[in-house]
Amino acid sequence: MRLSTAADEILPLKDPRVQSNPAYLIVILLSRVITRLGSLTVINPKVVEDLFSADLNYLQHFYNRINENDNGSQEVTCPHCQKGFEANFELLGES
Repeated sequence: MRLSTAADEILPLKDPRVQSNPAYLIVILLSRVITRLGSLTVINPKVVEDLFSADLNYLQHFYNRINENDNGSQEVTCPHCQKGFEANFELLGES
């Protein structure tokens, strides 16, 4: 798996499968960033769809870890009062 680009995260949002089912985003995203699975070198959404759920979960967490999305929270500043606080964000594909 390679690091994701902005396009990897933005372009799948235009996919009709993602628009009709937001949970499908992780399938499209992983199919873009996985470079090899065992002997498979061509990874497409069908390959990701056919993974066992435990394998999909592992790859999803690995994606979040290597792209530094692992902790789910970030220090932010309110644009109105300038007060800093920690905001929690769901990890990609989780709800």
